[in-house]
Amino acid sequence: MMNPPVKYLNPFTDYGFKKLFGEEPNKNLLLDFLNELLKDEQGAIVSLNYIKNEQLGSSDLDRKAIFDLYCENEAGERFIVELQKSKQRFFKDRTIYYSTFPIRDQAPKNDWDYQLSAVYLIAILDFVFDEDQDQPDKYRYDVKLIDVDTCKIFYDKLTFIYLEMPKFTKTLAQLETRFDKWLYVLRNLTEIQEIPPLLQEQVFEQLFETAEIARFNREQMRSYEDSLKYYRDLKNSMDTARDEGKEEGIQTVALALLREGISEAVILKTTGLTVEQLAQLSRAKHFLPRQGMEE
Repeated sequence: MMNPPVKYLNPFTDYGFKKLFGEEPNKNLLLDFLNELLKDEQGAIVSLNYIKNEQLGSSDLDRKAIFDLYCENEAGERFIVELQKSKQRFFKDRTIYYSTFPIRDQAPKNDWDYQLSAVYLIAILDFVFDEDQDQPDKYRYDVKLIDVDTCKIFYDKLTFIYLEMPKFTKTLAQLETRFDKWLYVLRNLTEIQEIPPLLQEQVFEQLFETAEIARFNREQMRSYEDSLKYYRDLKNSMDTARDEGKEEGIQTVALALLREGISEAVILKTTGLTVEQLAQLSRAKHFLPRQGMEE
């Protein structure tokens, strides 16, 4: 018996993620998700304002900092929400680097006493860090600056939250909180055909309506299919390269993406290569035959 066609979009594609959380009409979806994620951290976030996600810094390297989502609440607190589809070397380093932008953005041009508003970086991961493989039941990591002796929080305005989604394996019957429901929907959206009674709440009904592929117009469908193809090709290639543990495998993927015209910023983010390594590959691609040309 053939499986029914997929009804809802894949939220781990760039298009799918930004369709659900990055568009003005769906801002309340992101607001609800963040409120559930941070409900023990702070009071309710009342409003959000999207900020341009490409940082125009003072150097070429700064200009390669492109966030998936960047927003600010009514209190001036900043939120970066990142979706990472595959393992990347130095991904934690990248999140630390990204957190410096909303910190620097708060500096006025005149005199300043250095008081900062809180900064949150939330990373939704479609993989598990190698060092976390021995904790199969822990899918959420909340990271702050602490004193190593007392384990007390030393500074509470900088928070990193990592969600390792492959570890979230709860069934519908095991969902206990609204945040559980959010993670279940993100983890299983492409597998759902009918909205379960447990998820028949206004915010999730809006999400399912937004995510329903049959509602897409021709242009939206083309954009989603391109994003889905990129997601599948990238995940297959990166998983193979990582499994084999071959540096040349990663470089092969990067070369293929260069030849497809994918932007260097996206390739750097995806593969973890340095700017110098990618520049070398970019030069090399002009001297290497395309696959199949010699056949």
